[in-house]
Amino acid sequence: MLISLAISGGVHAQPSPFGDGWTLEPGASTLQFQSIKNESKIETSGFATFTGAISPSGEVALTVLLDSVDTRIDLRNVRMRFLFFETFTFPEARVSARIDPATIADLPSVRRKTIEMPFTLDLHGVTREITAPLSLTLIGDDLVAVSTAEPIVLPVADFNLSEGLAKLEEAANVKIVPSGSVSFDLIFRKTAGGPAAPVSAAAPATPVALETTGNFSHEACVGRFEILSRTGNIYFAPGSARLDDASAPLLRQAADIITRCPDLKVQIAGHTDDIGSAAANMRLSERRAAAVEAHLAAQGIGGGRISSTGYGEARPIADNSTESGRGRNRRIEFSVDGS
Repeated sequence: MLISLAISGGVHAQPSPFGDGWTLEPGASTLQFQSIKNESKIETSGFATFTGAISPSGEVALTVLLDSVDTRIDLRNVRMRFLFFETFTFPEARVSARIDPATIADLPSVRRKTIEMPFTLDLHGVTREITAPLSLTLIGDDLVAVSTAEPIVLPVADFNLSEGLAKLEEAANVKIVPSGSVSFDLIFRKTAGGPAAPVSAAAPATPVALETTGNFSHEACVGRFEILSRTGNIYFAPGSARLDDASAPLLRQAADIITRCPDLKVQIAGHTDDIGSAAANMRLSERRAAAVEAHLAAQGIGGGRISSTGYGEARPIADNSTESGRGRNRRIEFSVDGS
């Protein structure tokens, strides 16, 4: 996920408190969010990988990868990535802001102050205007902190995340309050060797969280296939087995997971709603599952590792009398063959 925070403008007749520029110290910084489930249990999670810089004029860029979400539980991380944030499609978020330089002109003398900062948040394909109190602190000659003065509350509906929240609730069998709060404490160090380079949205290093490196265990593989099956992000043209291009991001992730489960054979199952005849739905589900199998085989998943089958309308997971229910029943599922 990408978050860019811009503090722009020169300080009239005074040197900028940001001097020649500053670079984020990720090891000393934190970016967290809190959620509440089952009415009273508060859970705090964070992001493990982010980089950033402050330019001499006060422009700040912070890059945070949503794939680095860290709940301290492996499969919960995977649910957050695939079901909630949909990082295969929305790998980053952007925040931009502008601060009146007069509001920070006295920072070198007061050392710490809290300001109301309006900013624009671009998350999950939605852009919103938000205002929040931020504290700026000059810790020393070469360190500055930018932190939330109070948690920033973000309703999930504002960012088209309600459907993802519902998927999380169903997968974990919990109820989750439909808003979360974000807090951060970012430490920047004065850039050595002259002015900092212009602020940019460069991607950070490989995500670091509790994701297993190399091959997955049997339990981790089974859990990931179950989560993949809940995404609903494999699309076909209506009444057709032609894969929509929008399916490609998730299928790339599916190929990576299958590759990292080398000892398992994976079955791809197609399902439909009950519109049309049962025989036609059976044929359609078989063709759709076969199309996914062929797509994954083209990505190098071969050697008898994957197979496909169709169940037609025989295994609904939702009410076929509603459009939303029929949409959920039209799905592709992944499982360990024979399970």
